[in-house]
Amino acid sequence: MSDAVSFGVAPDPDSDESESEEFDFDKHAALAKDAYEQVYSLYDEFSSVIESIISTCLANSEISIHSITSRPKSIDGFQRKAGKASSENPNSPRYGKPLQEITDLAGVRVITYFLSVVQDVEAVIQEQFEVLERIDKSEAFEKDRRLGYQSLHFLVRLKSNRCALPEYARFSGLSAEIQVRTILQHTWAEIEHDIQYKAVYALPSQIRRRFMALAGVLEIADREFQAIAKQDRRLREAALKSVADDQLTGVEITPDALKAYLDKEFGPDGRMSDYSYSWTVGLLKDLGFIDLDELDEFLSEYNDGEVSRALHGARQGQLTRLEDVLMVAAGNEYKLRHPWHRPDNEWFDEMVDRRLEKAEGKGYEVGVKRLPDRGRNASAS
Repeated sequence: MSDAVSFGVAPDPDSDESESEEFDFDKHAALAKDAYEQVYSLYDEFSSVIESIISTCLANSEISIHSITSRPKSIDGFQRKAGKASSENPNSPRYGKPLQEITDLAGVRVITYFLSVVQDVEAVIQEQFEVLERIDKSEAFEKDRRLGYQSLHFLVRLKSNRCALPEYARFSGLSAEIQVRTILQHTWAEIEHDIQYKAVYALPSQIRRRFMALAGVLEIADREFQAIAKQDRRLREAALKSVADDQLTGVEITPDALKAYLDKEFGPDGRMSDYSYSWTVGLLKDLGFIDLDELDEFLSEYNDGEVSRALHGARQGQLTRLEDVLMVAAGNEYKLRHPWHRPDNEWFDEMVDRRLEKAEGKGYEVGVKRLPDRGRNASAS
């Protein structure tokens, strides 16, 4: 028996030896641990390699995800798993050859925002690796009557052409587990882990119903987030097309739409950040603007470059020029509705007053346009 255990092999359950002696699970697990310690660093490297391949491919394909992490199975975790008894024969280990049969020694987890991206990640995995097994956990949980929420697990190996390269040769024959799930699926998995994978039938019926209802709610939420993302993308594309076609009526002012409009009317400016466009959208809404056609009408009589040079002596950036025109056209009303108009912000009021005075000195008639009768401090202005 000792020889069998030393090689990580369980005894034959039909042999006389297995009937006369109890299997030494502790010794079996300890020997498996010793063997795993010898290759732990290899699986650590292997995990990082799998993560790197997936990350690079996702980035090249412009597939956005929430996160990707990797890890080798901990030595203590491996020892505990190696010491588990078989469900069919409690005097026999579940894993007679732990190093060969425990397949998650290298693990990678990919968490996405949306369900559709799970499919995109799967396509990358199928293309880049030899997929030994694909498991849909939702189907497995239904079969085993356990609490659970869907996610995809893959058992993979590096393809032979990659293993032929010197930097990957040492990983030939090794397998890794890749988990792919949405961020809501991940939340469920963490909760599920905390309740220790209890079987459905082991829970009180009231608790079981609540868990099943929660799983349904999360699945609906995942689908709704996906639908929202799809609608948002469709609206963005429609808005950009409307701007390109000079059809501004009803086009809501959003960061994307504003950038497209200003790029067309004021000229592109690569120095502007996404945050700057978002902040400017907030300013425009404080000033009462909702649609691009309102803004376009308000700006139509001004040359942004000339106004900018009059106030600063040189042509400024795209968004500064927009604010300059708004300031000259609306005059004091611009100051009163601006989010920086506060009792503790005297410097802002003084700056606007100086610039308006300068604009008048350059021949501009300031404050000749009325801002829309909505937005911040609309009645006060």
